[in-house]
Amino acid sequence: MTMESPLNTALAQLRGTIDKLGLSENDWQTLSTPRRVLQVAVPLRRDNGDVEMYDGFRVQYSTTRGPSKGGVRYHPDVDLNETISLAMLMTWKCALTNLPYGGAKGGIAIDPKTLSMQENERLTRRYTSEILPIIGPERDIPAPDVGTDERNMAWMMDTYSVNAGFSVPGVVTGKPIVLGGSLGRTSATGDGVAIATREALRARGIDIKGATVAIQGFGKVGYWAAIALEKMGMKVVAVSDVNGGVTGFSSVSALWDYYLSHKSLNMPGCDALTNEELLHLDVDVLIPAALADSITAATAPGVKAKIVVEGANGPTSPEGDAILQEKGVLVVPDILANSGGVIVSYFEWVQDKQNYFWTADEVRENLSSIIMKALRDVESMASNKGVTWRDSALMIGVGRVAEAHHLRGLYP
Repeated sequence: MTMESPLNTALAQLRGTIDKLGLSENDWQTLSTPRRVLQVAVPLRRDNGDVEMYDGFRVQYSTTRGPSKGGVRYHPDVDLNETISLAMLMTWKCALTNLPYGGAKGGIAIDPKTLSMQENERLTRRYTSEILPIIGPERDIPAPDVGTDERNMAWMMDTYSVNAGFSVPGVVTGKPIVLGGSLGRTSATGDGVAIATREALRARGIDIKGATVAIQGFGKVGYWAAIALEKMGMKVVAVSDVNGGVTGFSSVSALWDYYLSHKSLNMPGCDALTNEELLHLDVDVLIPAALADSITAATAPGVKAKIVVEGANGPTSPEGDAILQEKGVLVVPDILANSGGVIVSYFEWVQDKQNYFWTADEVRENLSSIIMKALRDVESMASNKGVTWRDSALMIGVGRVAEAHHLRGLYP
């Protein structure tokens, strides 16, 4: 598979959006430049006593609309350009959903599968101490991402709190419930993907009951999306992980139970398929929910789905996007489709600041309200301006950030 540059993709999208909005070259200079970039060396003492060095990053792309917000990713392919691009996308995502945040992203270039529990904790705490001067509940609030989870957030919160001298639960989101986490946060991104899928089917006039869905990625986003989609009455016909996928399973829950027990999707009675074959299944909806650059110039021509809902960040290259548009595929872009995670992270932050916690029903109701408002805004602008849903989402998000810049002015 040909890998595109995530940063080049994000910048190309921004350039096109600025042109569509009629913004100035000054706006381009402001909006295409991250506010703060930090690269750190993260030493790790292995269990055998060896010390290894890893590259760590934290990018605060924008703080114009509020403190920056974004995940922490542990993956071998993490680098500065990818981190900048993801922080940029988070900026537009927060503005699109009208959250009082700018965008951020962080990560370490490491495979977390190579770490013992103790090594993971030492790595996380050291990384937190390195970025500690620029994070905080009023500055920049990290969250889980690929390769991290609520356990990492607990270690980050504790490291920050020990240095502050008191407990600061609002410094991160995606924490365990007993440490100030929010009900519904674990499934939030997948729940949002499911809502976006339902609304895209409605927009295309396709009956939700029995609509077929293929999901590339069976992790924190893909699994929860699959569960929510089945509850809505859709039929998830194929899923995959990094090793490939399967079709022919009776239910997502049955496949998940097998996956947890055997660490493999190859459940008896299922038919195996590659990740590329999954992209080309004849289904109503395709959900790329793994990593970036799944749908490219090489893979897009074979896509048969009527709708693509981007569960991952940047799964479609500009070339792939153009091909999907020519084919008449409705694409629900990542900054809209996977915004459920940051929306419920915002709820967690609000609850931590107030020391008052909501019920699961309140979380679900408020998540649905915010993402439905964003979906309606995107669909309306796309119709009125004659643009794609991706263009519409970017125009709304970028436009709101640009307006905030104009209103705040330039200091000094």
